[in-house]
Amino acid sequence: MVRQVKVSSFSEVQEIVSAAAKCENDVGVHDMRGSIADAKSILGMMCLDYSNPVNIVCENDSDMNRVVRAIRQ
Repeated sequence: MVRQVKVSSFSEVQEIVSAAAKCENDVGVHDMRGSIADAKSILGMMCLDYSNPVNIVCENDSDMNRVVRAIRQ
């Protein structure tokens, strides 16, 4: 499943990494330029372009909800 979200600050990036680290499945983040990062990797996440919304990609519904909730808190 794919969900598009707007990430507005570095603290939101940190929240994504923290939430993804608690997930059993892989969570990926794709920016609009085509770059892909493992959401569990802070270094990979820092390389993405957040000027546009990014796509969160995950196969598990509960893992996806955990990551999206972390951004909205």
